[in-house]
Amino acid sequence: MKTTIYLLTLLVIISGCQTTHIGSSKKRDYSFLTDSLKIEQQLEKYKLAGFSLVVFENYNIVYSSQFGVKSINSKEKIDENTAFSTASIAKPVTALLCHILEEKGLINLDTPIDNYLKRWHLPKSRFTENNSPTWRQFLNHTAGTSQSGFEDHYEGETIPTIKQSLLGQIPRYNKEIEFLFTPGTDWNYSGGGYVIIQMALEDTFEKPVAELAQTYIFSPLGLKNTTMIQPDENGFLKNVAMVHDKDGKVIKTGLPITPQVAASGLWSTPGDLAKLAIEIQNALRNKNNKVISHSIAKKVTEVTALKNAVGGWGYGWQKSGGYNNYDWFMCNGSNTGVGGSVFATMTDGNGFVFLANGEKPNRIPVMNHTQRKILTLMDWNNKTPDEATQEIPLSLKEKLIGTYDDFLYQQGMETKIVERNNRLYVESAILEHFKGKNDNELLYLKNGLFKIVDYPNVLKFEFNNGKPHSVILTRNNLNAKVELDAKVK
Repeated sequence: MKTTIYLLTLLVIISGCQTTHIGSSKKRDYSFLTDSLKIEQQLEKYKLAGFSLVVFENYNIVYSSQFGVKSINSKEKIDENTAFSTASIAKPVTALLCHILEEKGLINLDTPIDNYLKRWHLPKSRFTENNSPTWRQFLNHTAGTSQSGFEDHYEGETIPTIKQSLLGQIPRYNKEIEFLFTPGTDWNYSGGGYVIIQMALEDTFEKPVAELAQTYIFSPLGLKNTTMIQPDENGFLKNVAMVHDKDGKVIKTGLPITPQVAASGLWSTPGDLAKLAIEIQNALRNKNNKVISHSIAKKVTEVTALKNAVGGWGYGWQKSGGYNNYDWFMCNGSNTGVGGSVFATMTDGNGFVFLANGEKPNRIPVMNHTQRKILTLMDWNNKTPDEATQEIPLSLKEKLIGTYDDFLYQQGMETKIVERNNRLYVESAILEHFKGKNDNELLYLKNGLFKIVDYPNVLKFEFNNGKPHSVILTRNNLNAKVELDAKVK
């Protein structure tokens, strides 16, 4: 299993398509999505077995479409109840579960997690001698642990325990999970950190995390096609999509088994994930929410990590998007042969979810195409008051123009500031991923700070000898300083 932190990863013959149009209060006809997305052609072009999509608007699911097959071997069509392995989308579900349990007074997320562990304890480290990491730090990847993701297993193979996983007795790792920095001082995506959370939950409640999630989230929300039970366990779902390789062939049994359930063991449908996102959106406005409280919704979606945190991170949710003037909570899941994404706005109840059963070269182009089309076609635009901007002085423009290491997301790629038509624009592969083109203008605010169109953080450039040497990113009450490594202009 290959898990990845980036919600927007730079990403068969179709035997049928099933589409459902669900009316909203606007009585809008959404058939234009089917006509414009042309998913069937995309699947055929990229040899993708299947694709499932849901769009929601104004807190209601308004469009649901399924394309292709569960397995290329059976040609059985995917329908709206077909569940996929969702990989890292399990993380925000786990984070939500932990916050619900805390609200019920059953755990305290601000206490050291080692107090809750029984089968295994955190390894000794110079980084934790005087700073024992809390639940909350594991939930937002600031605890400092290693182990990013894990390899899949299949029925008939030896399935490791989560203790063996933490000890590094599994494929991809040959040593025990370790600490890379002092908890709370930096950010590092760690699937292993979520395995520690899983062990703490199971040791404390003496129940599988799958049972806890079912009791506190899935059943109360009526998510009938969602589970953390694995394919080799009783109670696993019957209507599921199998994983496929880059040649469009089913991988082994087609049903990956994930012992690291809290990190990447969730199975679900776009419809169920949309219901979960809408419940959070309703809770954020404190209206029509049934299971998730207003307080929890605010906590799990707030930006709690900024330094090196891919533009911003909450508890399980990525917070790095600002498309169409909206603040988004998002999550991308990527396993071998399957993957997808959840996109949801913090206000107005808009978003979409898609899942696909194919390997990265097959699914990512289709996912990218769908994402960009939806963001354009749905015409969502948060009408915020015009910010007080001013003309960028010529002398300042000349200083800023250049090529730098990625100072927006810290992902090791180039970011450029260029001039076009007497305006400055930021060119970034990640920003381009949102819109399919680089036209993100750099705006100069009257308070001397900068803002980039469709990017959520405010920027303050610092200069040394007339050249920019660092930029301070600001989001809510968080700041992160990024050194600028300027390249040849």
